[in-house]
Amino acid sequence: MTSPSGRDEDGSAAKPRLFVCARCGTSAEVLSEGPPLTWTYSVEDGTRRHFCETCSRENLRSIEGRLDSGWW
Repeated sequence: MTSPSGRDEDGSAAKPRLFVCARCGTSAEVLSEGPPLTWTYSVEDGTRRHFCETCSRENLRSIEGRLDSGWW
C-alpha cells in the first residue's frame, strides 16, 4: 500500500501504475492504488475497464444508464 508521501510501507519509492482508457487508449501513470481521480471505471463481463475524463464526459448518460461500452 502506498502512503500519502508516495512511498510504500517498506519505505521504498512507490512504483507508478499505468492506466489505459478502454475507449480511446489515453494513458496515465499514477502513484495511487486506483485510477486518476477524474477517470471512471465499469465492470463489463467481469472485467474492469477504465475510461479517461474525456471519454467519461462524452458518454456520461450511457455510463449512468449502465450500458456496456460497446453501445456507446
